[in-house]
Amino acid sequence: MMPQEKVMSGNYAAAYAAKLARAEVIPAYPITPQTSIVEKLSNFIADGELNAKMIDVESEHSAMAACISASSMGARTFTATSSHGLSLMHELLIWASGARLPIVMAEVSRAMAPPWNVWADHLDVIAERDTGWIQVFCESNQEVLDSILMLYRLCEMEDIMLPAMAIMDAFILSHTLVPVSIPDQESVDRFLPDFRLDLPIETGKRMVVGSVAKPDQYMEFRYKMALAMDKAAGRIPEVEEEFDRSFGRSYGGMIEEYRCEDADHILITNGSTVSTARYAVNLLREEGKKVGLCKLRVFRPFPAEEIQKVISDAASVGVLDRSFTFGHGGAIFSEVRSACYR
Repeated sequence: MMPQEKVMSGNYAAAYAAKLARAEVIPAYPITPQTSIVEKLSNFIADGELNAKMIDVESEHSAMAACISASSMGARTFTATSSHGLSLMHELLIWASGARLPIVMAEVSRAMAPPWNVWADHLDVIAERDTGWIQVFCESNQEVLDSILMLYRLCEMEDIMLPAMAIMDAFILSHTLVPVSIPDQESVDRFLPDFRLDLPIETGKRMVVGSVAKPDQYMEFRYKMALAMDKAAGRIPEVEEEFDRSFGRSYGGMIEEYRCEDADHILITNGSTVSTARYAVNLLREEGKKVGLCKLRVFRPFPAEEIQKVISDAASVGVLDRSFTFGHGGAIFSEVRSACYR
């Protein structure tokens, strides 16, 4: 079968991705601007297009608790949230990664109140960078769909087994309609095999879950998580190469370089801002200025070596953040500066 092209929002692209991935359990709580993701998935289920269980809960904290339960039993699990909803999940984000559960979440990045602001800002996501989740920022609606499929493929690998967020900017992507290529189900099934958990929780079977670990044992668990995150950095380009062979699209792996080969000045940014930055680079090139763009696609694990390499010959580097760490500065800027001196 051939892929279909439909005009849709970033939110619908996320919903189609979860459908194509054959998500089995979808716990969710609505919050602007992600609500239409789970509404669309509810429609898919009601219309018989997706064989999944939608769990309507009373809060985002409960949504992640249900995700943990479902994934622990071996179900491919999906959810979506935004802003204060993500913050309410914080405690259980750490549990999900510590339990090594490959949950995939669409996160529509939105400003935190006060004052109330439902538009794009990365503070909600940046505040969760240390929870052990893989974080991928998407530039376009197409990248939202593709990234969710690739994240399921990555996260369910036996030596990774970590949760992940596919992040899109509020309204700029979530509610803007553009053409998106939707792969056929047969091709996705070949790319993404069924999820099988080695040791799922089973009803009626006695098991010990979440027991106490002494400090030395606890350190071992955290060390293994760190190793898995490091391995993910190597596997992300591999998964993308496989995706490219299957569907003819790729996004550069951890970062994407744009006109950086001879650039004297390089701008680093992420999310939907990349599209504007790409246009600005083209205009500056027409003026004879050697400017390049480094798209930071993956924020966790952070691509320090890749960034070192791309900016090594530049005379100047600019970093454009969509968040601010109070008392320290921009989060991406801090990470890039740290990468320069590793």
